[in-house]
Amino acid sequence: MSFPDAPPRASAPPSAPAVEGAAKTRIVALIVAVVALGFLGVIVANYLVSRAWVRQTIVESDLPLTSDTLYSEIQQDLLKPIFVSSLMAHDTFVRDWVLDGERDPGRMTRYLAEIQQKYDAFTAFFVSERTGVYYQSKGVLKSVHPDEPRDVWFYRVRGMERPYETNVDPDLANHDTITIFINFRVLDYQGRFLGATGVGLQASMVKQLVERYEREYRRTITFVDRNGMLQLYGRDYDARQPDIRQRPGIAAIADALLATEQGSFEYRRDGQTFFVNSRFIPDLDWYLLVEQNGTAALASAQRTLVTSLGVGAAATLVVGWLCALLVRRSHRRLETLAATDPLTGLLSRLAFAVVFAQAAERARREPKPMALAFFDIDHFKAINDTHGHAVGDRVLAMVAERLQAAVRGGDALARWGGEEFLLLLEDCDLDAAAAVAEKARAAVAGAPRALADGGALALTLSAGVAERRPGEDAAALIARADAALYRAKRAGRNRTARDA
Repeated sequence: MSFPDAPPRASAPPSAPAVEGAAKTRIVALIVAVVALGFLGVIVANYLVSRAWVRQTIVESDLPLTSDTLYSEIQQDLLKPIFVSSLMAHDTFVRDWVLDGERDPGRMTRYLAEIQQKYDAFTAFFVSERTGVYYQSKGVLKSVHPDEPRDVWFYRVRGMERPYETNVDPDLANHDTITIFINFRVLDYQGRFLGATGVGLQASMVKQLVERYEREYRRTITFVDRNGMLQLYGRDYDARQPDIRQRPGIAAIADALLATEQGSFEYRRDGQTFFVNSRFIPDLDWYLLVEQNGTAALASAQRTLVTSLGVGAAATLVVGWLCALLVRRSHRRLETLAATDPLTGLLSRLAFAVVFAQAAERARREPKPMALAFFDIDHFKAINDTHGHAVGDRVLAMVAERLQAAVRGGDALARWGGEEFLLLLEDCDLDAAAAVAEKARAAVAGAPRALADGGALALTLSAGVAERRPGEDAAALIARADAALYRAKRAGRNRTARDA
């Protein structure tokens, strides 16, 4: 039997985020209502009211909406590399290899090359705290030193409390290409700092996004650092003066703009008025500036005030509908990302917590037994070490598929972390839960699974089962199931043990 190419589908994601989704829907409805009322005001107002409304739309709606949408897309582009860097930082191979003395640097190089290729990253790296060696997918790049300006980032990461940071730096391994790095702290099993790892993305992907939005929205989009120096800009932008503090017009508001994390401003240049919306993006340590020529917009409103009212109202309704559709779709995508483990397709830890809370509330209203099964793949580390992490990933996906097929339709199955899985069984006492867990264990411990190289791999699971006590929270129930699991491990593995 070969491994499956795709992970199984998880149970339906929890519906708890629906409240937030409803709130977002109300906000979109409110925006549409405000725009509609604005059009009614234009109908009964004179030219001056029309000018004031157009200005308000640009400053408070159009530019912030462009900024919000662009910021949302940048965050989505950073979501995957942050996830990949987190996987690397918590990978047992990385920690064990460092703790084993960093022998055979080629193993780390191959690992980074595989990460870079598998996740389509621009670069992948690991810097050791013990040796100071900078490992990269192409080999050992250099040794970091506190006095080297290019290595300041490493010593900053070493001392920070957050698990990761995003920063923009030239990539020495790729001809100093401007790169967005995700720097993740690597800790040993006692929480001591071992080094920094992560991946990098070319900053050019943000530049392409900027140029696309400039074409679509006909606005000028630029990025500047905390000192007001241009970092990224569109194809047609005049960058001969990179310091906005010295650029005509915008220099008058540059200090105020750089002193706040988000705001709307205006300035005059060559007899024309320009509106600017600024937003500080912590992930890049840059300001996002969205500009529009207000004079041209106001003149256009004057020329088309009478003839475009009907068309404008209809267009506003369509834009409002599309905005609502985009918000709902984006919200659903974020819910799916939060609720689903990307490797196995099962529920994530976050989703499991929501499912458990919902099940506990149902049990409070209508007392019924509820149990938990804790599964762990036997000798999984040996599988990774012997066959590689790619095979290990396929093993996890296959085990998830077998477990999903073996359990009851209404049971909630989640990947808890690494090679561990949790199964929440409602309306199920300890005996019935042990039977379900044993069935699932037996479904995995069948015939050996064929490997691509012609070999075979025998897989087994150990399981621990515990029944929930009245009022018991998830942590306590999981702890008892975990204790039962370890009794199964100590008893020889490939078996199911009950809570004592």
